[in-house]
Amino acid sequence: MEPANLLIADDEPLVRLDLRHLLTGIGHTVVGEAENGEQALALARSLRPDAVILDIVMPHLGGVEVARALVAERVAAVLMLSGYPEPEMIRKANEAGALAFISKPFRREHLEPAIPIAIARFREIIALENEVRSLTERMEARRLVGRAKAILMERQGLPEREAFRRIQSQSQALGKPVHEIAQAIITASEITA
Repeated sequence: MEPANLLIADDEPLVRLDLRHLLTGIGHTVVGEAENGEQALALARSLRPDAVILDIVMPHLGGVEVARALVAERVAAVLMLSGYPEPEMIRKANEAGALAFISKPFRREHLEPAIPIAIARFREIIALENEVRSLTERMEARRLVGRAKAILMERQGLPEREAFRRIQSQSQALGKPVHEIAQAIITASEITA
């Protein structure tokens, strides 16, 4: 198991102490502790831990709200901790994007596998989102190049291969990506139309 940097948030000091002792005992580093949701959110944003272990019920800002924010901002993997493992609590944690739910009293055999699995799933989510973003950008670039080629073919009577070659040569001459040259051609075409 790879050691992780963790943030723990619980309004009970003894729970935080027990949790920190257990987590450091299995090789993790506790980089921060919070006693309420506002502190947890601020610390997570500034410390960028691998995972945040949040109590569901905390003052000032509940764990579910903190989890929603951390998941939306892709700050860290979120594990929820609760002394009330009722179906409604579990549903709220799941809807907030938590990657694990751990019941109090927590035990080593529950935390030890949950942490690396949650961190691995979080990293997979980030990687997949990056891949989707990259594919979307490439598809948009191809769409722009296709439109620019069509404009050059129509306005200058060029064959497709020559239209693409002109876009490429302008790209190299100006040191700009092909899709930016294509966008400039499209914009110029729209202005003169």
